[in-house]
Amino acid sequence: MTDYNGKTAVISGGAEGIGLSIAVALGEQGMNIVLGDIDPAQLALAEETLSKQGVPVLVLEMDVTKPQDWQRVTEQAIERFGKIHMLVNNAGVSGAPGPIEHTKHDDWRWVIDTNLMGVVYGAESVVPLIKQHGEGGWLINVASMAGMMGVPYANAYTATKVAVVGMSESWYAELKKHNIHVSVLCPAFVQTRIHLSHRNRQTQYKDDAPRSERSSGGKNQAQELVENGIPVEIVGKRVVEALNANELYIFTHPSHREITKQRAEAIDAAFARAADSPLLQDIDDQPIFSFE
Repeated sequence: MTDYNGKTAVISGGAEGIGLSIAVALGEQGMNIVLGDIDPAQLALAEETLSKQGVPVLVLEMDVTKPQDWQRVTEQAIERFGKIHMLVNNAGVSGAPGPIEHTKHDDWRWVIDTNLMGVVYGAESVVPLIKQHGEGGWLINVASMAGMMGVPYANAYTATKVAVVGMSESWYAELKKHNIHVSVLCPAFVQTRIHLSHRNRQTQYKDDAPRSERSSGGKNQAQELVENGIPVEIVGKRVVEALNANELYIFTHPSHREITKQRAEAIDAAFARAADSPLLQDIDDQPIFSFE
């Protein structure tokens, strides 16, 4: 599907960063844009940016960890634009980078509720609406290169991004028959403010420890890598390019290809060792799933 004109996209975490970059790129294709975000000040700036470009836009404050906020956003989106054709599950947080013993349970809950359950709530709110109008559409989940490989000192973040990749693969197969294309965006470091996610940390995920006592393992390095990442404007354009090609996996950092290749080779080698194991010679099993 490449006909975007006049259709409507809902983008979570859309007030800045990757979300806004995608919004701008989709707006250039003629889409109506609905931005949901937890930061009202940034929403106002994003609305101004898109309006100046002539993009029909609706901005709504929301917390992706609350299903009722998703219901309100979808209702207001339909009231304004009639139908929803695309969901971009972009909202996410970096969590509290650091060693295992410094990642508190409240950190885990915050990251999982935002990065994982936020995607679940978004999909279960919007996908039925796309099915209902029968015109097809798109589901785009923003994961990370951390969804393709384990990242030291980023345990909660990595866990959620691996989950988002897996869910996207599952939904890709499930939703084909409904003409809903699923893509998962896996960027590496991009010039955003994700390393400052704590500025929007909700009160229910209390965090009493001073920053100096936490996250010393990976925080400073992550901040430096983010600040030296690719320009965020490239990401939105890359998403549109990949959607035009019906890509499942959307990558923005070709240099990371070798890392994923090494992982795939390690997995393949492990299967080869399993095939040679005397313990498994009499097992006759068949794969139950294929991307084809």
